[in-house]
Amino acid sequence: MTTFHAVVWMDHSQAHVLMFDKEHIEAQRVKARQQHTPKHGHVGADKDFFKAIAASLDGVSEVLLTGPASAKIEFRDWCKHNAHVVDKAVVDVVNSDHPSDAQLVAMARQYFLKFDQKAADPTQR
Repeated sequence: MTTFHAVVWMDHSQAHVLMFDKEHIEAQRVKARQQHTPKHGHVGADKDFFKAIAASLDGVSEVLLTGPASAKIEFRDWCKHNAHVVDKAVVDVVNSDHPSDAQLVAMARQYFLKFDQKAADPTQR
């Protein structure tokens, strides 16, 4: 399914990728293959995990990244060097706890509504 918007909730063990339009929602789960152990106060990035998340976002124009830990920031940094199309699609990175998929989509719809309205208003750029 090709959609315009997606929200990705992620931590270091899994990602919930929710792509949606006005009428449809497609959910995917991506699990990290490795168990991570903290190194010097943070957890190392799983490149295969990030590749799988980026692949699941193929064709999405705007992506909101969210989650409770640093994985979302590490993923965005990885995208800057390895998945330029996804990097350009990421509109924001926000903190969140672990909402349900329905709560994630509702949060993303509200976010993208504000984002789209701001993008349409030249005084807000």
